[in-house]
Amino acid sequence: MSFESNRILGGIGALLMVISALGVLTWAYLLFLLLVGAILVLIALKGFADHYQDGGIFNNALYGFISVIVGLVTTIAVFMMLVLQVLATIEVDWTNPMEIQQYFMNNMNVVWQIAGTAIGAFLVFYISVVLSAVLFRKALDTLSTRSGEKMFGTAGMVLLIGALLTVVLIGLIVIWISWILLAVGFFSIKAAQPPTQPATVQPPPQPSSS
Repeated sequence: MSFESNRILGGIGALLMVISALGVLTWAYLLFLLLVGAILVLIALKGFADHYQDGGIFNNALYGFISVIVGLVTTIAVFMMLVLQVLATIEVDWTNPMEIQQYFMNNMNVVWQIAGTAIGAFLVFYISVVLSAVLFRKALDTLSTRSGEKMFGTAGMVLLIGALLTVVLIGLIVIWISWILLAVGFFSIKAAQPPTQPATVQPPPQPSSS
């Protein structure tokens, strides 16, 4: 694809990621927009990697994308498996809310066991998010250096800060801001112009000697 196509695809992909976090649609559509946006960004980064002949731009971004997906799937699988295993050992009538409440009040060790499982699952997800942000930052820093567009470097730094702050709600907001900066970077990037050749000045003709 051309430089302009990569620029537009990346910008649209980043904008879809921004829109996906606004919460105006159902969760299914939000996840769909986020996934499509991320894929478009990866396609654009692959194009820029080929344009600048630097595979690190795409490879680091791809590994970052894979890291967060694997982390998310692993977190959900581990949490569900451990929680279901704990709940399977509880002998209680699950159709009786009062009996359920009474059971957990009398068996706080079960509550703490479920809480510990949730914390462990979150730590797995947190590590994957931070690792993904580190790899994406490497990709964006390289693209920033190659293209001269500093906004990519800023987006990568903000993304990493947001990932480190995901233990609190503000981290998700910071990550969302990094997607906005990424969109600005894509729409602002310009292809390097070939150097202009100085005009050759022809020397004046020499008078012929008679």
